[in-house]
Parts: sequence; C-alpha cells; structure tokens
Amino acid sequence: MALRHVNAVIVGAGAGGGVVAKELSTAGLSVVVLERGKWYSSADCRKDDLFNQRTQVLGARFGPDDERNPRVLVDEQGREAIVAPSDGGYSNNAACVGGGTFSYGAMAWRYMEKDFRMRSTYGTVEGSTLEDWPIAYSDLEPYYEKAEWELGVSGDDSGNPFKGPRRRPLPMPPLPPGKEHQILLPAAKRLGLHPFHIPMLRNSAPYNGRQACMRCRWCVGFACEVSARTGTHNTVIPTALATGNCELRTDSMTKEILLDGRGRATGVAYFNAEDRLQEQSADLVIVCGGAVESARLLLNTRHRLFPDGLGNRYGWVGRNLQGHSYAGATGLFDFDTYDDIGPGASIAISDYNHGNPGLAGGAMLANEFIRLPYQFMSQVPPWVPRWGKEHKEFVRQAYRRTIAIMGPVQEMPLADARVQLDPKVKDHWGIPVARLSGGRHPHTTEIGRYIATKAEAWLKEAGAVQTWKRAPGKGLSGGQHQAGTCRMGSDPKTSVVDPNCRIHDVDNVYVIDAGVHVTNGGFNPVLTILANAYRASERLLQGWRGSKVRS
Repeated sequence: MALRHVNAVIVGAGAGGGVVAKELSTAGLSVVVLERGKWYSSADCRKDDLFNQRTQVLGARFGPDDERNPRVLVDEQGREAIVAPSDGGYSNNAACVGGGTFSYGAMAWRYMEKDFRMRSTYGTVEGSTLEDWPIAYSDLEPYYEKAEWELGVSGDDSGNPFKGPRRRPLPMPPLPPGKEHQILLPAAKRLGLHPFHIPMLRNSAPYNGRQACMRCRWCVGFACEVSARTGTHNTVIPTALATGNCELRTDSMTKEILLDGRGRATGVAYFNAEDRLQEQSADLVIVCGGAVESARLLLNTRHRLFPDGLGNRYGWVGRNLQGHSYAGATGLFDFDTYDDIGPGASIAISDYNHGNPGLAGGAMLANEFIRLPYQFMSQVPPWVPRWGKEHKEFVRQAYRRTIAIMGPVQEMPLADARVQLDPKVKDHWGIPVARLSGGRHPHTTEIGRYIATKAEAWLKEAGAVQTWKRAPGKGLSGGQHQAGTCRMGSDPKTSVVDPNCRIHDVDNVYVIDAGVHVTNGGFNPVLTILANAYRASERLLQGWRGSKVRS
C-alpha cells in the first residue's frame, strides 16, 4: 500500500530537522520526519562511564550502530581504513531523535559579525577556499534570538565586548559559578581579558515545562535524566508532533531522493525499521542529516540530469568538510581545583577570535566540561606514561588539581577535505558509504598553536605550576561540529545551495544543517544551525504560500 502523500519529508531529526519540522507543521503543512536512529529518553541515562564513553567520541553511545553504518577513512598517505562510529576518524554525530543535541555540551554561541565575512576580513588564504557567507550576522540575529527564547538558553554574555549586537538578553541567568570559574575569573582580568558566562542550551531555572540542571557530573555524552539540557528532542519536535500535522518515523534509513523525468523531487526512498524499502512522496524534500550524511545522500541521488549526484553539477557537494580543531592547554595546580559540580564549563573569553597578528581568525577559549576519571586518561601530560604505576600515581595526585582551557579553532576550508562515496564498501542496506579524505590547512594548525599559548598563559596567571599544551595536527577534521559540505552561496558554480538553502538545480529540495555553513566560526555551531533553520524555514514557507513549489 502506498504511503500517504505529504507536503514535506524531512531527512534527519537533529538540530536543523527538528526546527524545520516544527515551523512547517505549525504553519499547517503535512510533514514526515525520517530519522535513521532511535528516540532515546532519560531512561537510557545509565551512570556507567565505560558504557557511555566507549571511546572519546562524543555521542557514540547514541548511534549510529557500529555494525550497520561503517565509513571509509583515507589518511594523508592514502591508506584506507573502514571505521565504525565509535572510532575517532568516523567524524561521528549522534544518530537519534535530537541528533547531536541529545548528548552534546550545549554551548549556545552566536557567531561574530566577522565570522560571516572571513574573505572580506582576511583576504585570500593560499590553498584555502575561504569565502564570505551570502548572508550577514544581521540577517541571522532575529533568528538567533528566536532560538534562544523558544528553546531556552542560560548564561550572560554582557561582559563580552566582541559579540555582535543583540536586541534581547538571554532568557535565563547563568548557573552559579563553580570552583574553576572562581579561579580563572580574576586571572583573566589581570591579563586584561574580558571573561563572561558561557551561553548554554541548558536550563538554570525551570523553563517551558522542563526542570533546571541538577549539576551532575554525567553530562556531555550522556542523556540528561531531568531534561534540563535543551535539544530538539525535548522542545521543537514534541511541538511539531502535537500539531497533528507531523509524523516521526525512527529506524528509517533514507536511500535516495526520488526525481521525476524533469529532475524535480517527488519524495524519498527509505528503508523502514523492518528493512523494507518504502517510498514517501512529498512536495518538498528537506535534507537535515548533518554535513557528512547530507552530502552522502545527495551523492547517492543519481539522475540523467545529475549523473554525479544531486546538486553536484560543479563538483562542490562533499567538499570543504570542516569540524573544529581544538587547541588549548591543561594546568596542574598545587591546590584542589575540582568541585564535582557539573557541567563544569562556565567561563569564556572571545579576545582571540579575531585580531591575532598575522592570523586569519582564531577561537574562543573556555574551561572544559567536567571530566570523568575514565576521560582524564587522555589529559595526562606527554611526559607521563599512559599505563602502569607512574601513570596511576599521577592520576591520583592530579585529578582534582587540574584545569583545562580549550577552544574550537576556526578552520580554513579546503576543497580536498571532502566526503565522497566509497566505490566498494556499502552499509547494511547496500547503500554506498561515505568516504572521508583530506586534511587540515597548515594555517589552521598555525592558529591552533597560537591559541594554545594563550590558554597556557591564562592558566599560569591563575597559578598553574605545570602546563602542557594541545594543538591540532594535520589530519582531517569533522566530528560533531562537522560543516561545509553543501556550501551556501549565490553562484551555482561555487556553491551547492542558494542563500535560502535551496539546491540551485532543483526548486523543491533544501539542505538545512551545518553542511551549508561557508565557514565554521571559532565557536560551537549549534545555535547557528538552529537560527539558520528558523530563517530558512521562513523563506521556504514564503515560497510555499506563493504556490511556487507545490506539486
């Protein structure tokens, strides 16, 4: 039996897909959301460090399934390896309802005005595809505000003189500062820096029917058992379903976008929870699978008009894969710095996002989230053995006496950092998997080294007796901050989607996730994904009401 035709089918129930589902269904459109993962709940929040943190890959506990969803990673020497979601090279983003917002750290940053004008600000960076966005900060500002207030953001960035203008403050105050915050705050001020409370998609007070954060240590990488951490799974998706216009189908793996003889989308083909191939017809197809999977879906959608994949007429689909190259330092103190109060991260500076001599961009710096003893193993200094008696002695002495300061370096996009289809490896459903290749631009690592020295200086000023730095290497960057593979732009020859996130070649297919980001900022990208999803949904609905995209 054929499935009921709907106005829109959305592929992916993460940050972008959740917002689009809510906006379209509340406007009266019939919507089906296809999510390849499951809908987890607080009942899945087992306080088991090893169970949840199988590796240091954020979100791996919540999908995709290792056995059914491999990828192929090609290193800088051309060596190929099949990698699972729990492997670091996979560039995993949790596959479930809510996507990465189900298990993330929940920092809710607005990008800065210069982040949208990187080419205009810094000029050409040799070997890079650095470019301006086709929209400005002012275009997103109302939607940043909408995301902050509709989903709920706590914090206080009034002490950040480098931020873009805002019309309203954040809706909730910051959580009370912990011990690390109190140690780092006066040190930052002595250095002439401008510290402030990190904006967080995390309730500091009851908000929209959800509880306040209980400040446990099991936060990043875990389910929030009191639903205080904000994601699309506990905000906009339930709102969409409550309209009666939206249906969510989990365990649904999309194979391809269906196109008619003219190359226009008619729906999608997907495998349901019983592994049966289904066809869902729709007037609109909105791709929100994340930068890697969205590019993979477009490349797997072949047609006589698009022999190299939908939206790939000029070869841009899958290129410019960016994540964030984290840089910073850890400091060892001769007094206790650890108070066992989550989420840990609370204080930040934006002094080094721009204006660094000879560098094209930078990063914000903040103290890190609370770390579990299991995770601390990855933070020991390079001169300490990774195993044995000396290692154990260091961990016992240092665990409560260290502070880590890190920041997500704004990367220089590269055409050869890319997602392609692997010619041999297929997933559980027989769909060609993503093949990841390329590396980081040398200037990205240069920025990272600079940022690490600034983090180290802050720690030393705060009283650290020993410090060790962390700077990015040369390997490919993706991970939960993946972006760039379906670049937004006004010129079809140099981009995949137009400024409203519609694919240039087809008037009824959109990509609305971080894949459209031209550059990735020196901040966690989720609030920008949410804001752009609100903006793109508004433009889509304007076209819909004008009957431009109906069957």
